[in-house]
Amino acid sequence: MSNTELLGAFQGILPGVITTVSKENIPNVSYISQVHYIDEERLGISWQFFNKTYHNIQDNPHFSVVVTNPVTFSMWKIDLKLVEIIKDGDLFDEMDLALEAIASMYRAEDIFKLKAVVVGKIISIEKQFDGFKS
Repeated sequence: MSNTELLGAFQGILPGVITTVSKENIPNVSYISQVHYIDEERLGISWQFFNKTYHNIQDNPHFSVVVTNPVTFSMWKIDLKLVEIIKDGDLFDEMDLALEAIASMYRAEDIFKLKAVVVGKIISIEKQFDGFKS
């Protein structure tokens, strides 16, 4: 994933969107504060509020996120499969610190508390909108 424009979408400036499906095939869509680039194969998703999303991922490990570059507004849909859920360690600490910065932008430090990091293996990446070019 060497695309600089795509990597810019992981800055946390614009929230991502996560889509999951329950075992009853009921879709759920939620905003997420942070989609974190781990490496070429994995992304970390911040879990603060999304109980229904969390249960859906437990029942069906396939999910999608949409990220947007805050400069060009280009958008990508990324299909993922659950790898693990992390509740401590270096990755958790790094994302917790970034979430604190995001929360301070919205004056929501008491609300934005990281519960865990949902790590997903990248299955596919598809550009949805080419953005605004000047």
